[in-house]
Amino acid sequence: FFAAAALILPKSELIIKNILANPTRFGFFDAINRMGANIEFLSSRMEYGEKVKNIKIKNGPLNPIKIGHEHIPSIIDEIPILSIVASQANGKTEIRGAKELRVKESDRVQAIVYNLRNMGVSIEEHNDGFSIFGPVKLKGSKIKTFNDHRIAMAFSVAGLIADGETVLDNKKCVDVSFPNFFNMLQFNIK
Repeated sequence: FFAAAALILPKSELIIKNILANPTRFGFFDAINRMGANIEFLSSRMEYGEKVKNIKIKNGPLNPIKIGHEHIPSIIDEIPILSIVASQANGKTEIRGAKELRVKESDRVQAIVYNLRNMGVSIEEHNDGFSIFGPVKLKGSKIKTFNDHRIAMAFSVAGLIADGETVLDNKKCVDVSFPNFFNMLQFNIK
């Protein structure tokens, strides 16, 4: 979430340390790297038999990508935040093969489509994903979290670049996975 914020917030730069670079958990960084993100791998080392990296991320232009079923296992939980990043990419980003999103804590495909449309994004819903057309200047909106922590966190990041106020219908749902999220984000979401 914080890497995505650094990508889309003008003049942002963020260093994240000690990121597990196991290929099964590194899909988000692979996806944004494919988008042409301004990302630099500062260091890499082995720790307890796993590769760990320090990463620097800066704001910059983003390209659209296609994410297919072969990519989904390593990014399934990051698709909500990737949808926010995709709204700022220059062109059509397509995410397909993600039917599993329909049966997570919420129907995340529906939640993403509903909220991005309310924020002014042109998005097509598919049975197994969606296509997003960007870049779009997001509009502040009332966000329907569907009581899903990842939807709430993703759209809180979207609120950072939106014109107008972004209001979540349920901030508390974030507590299930990241109780300190809003303090770390340092942004006052109501």
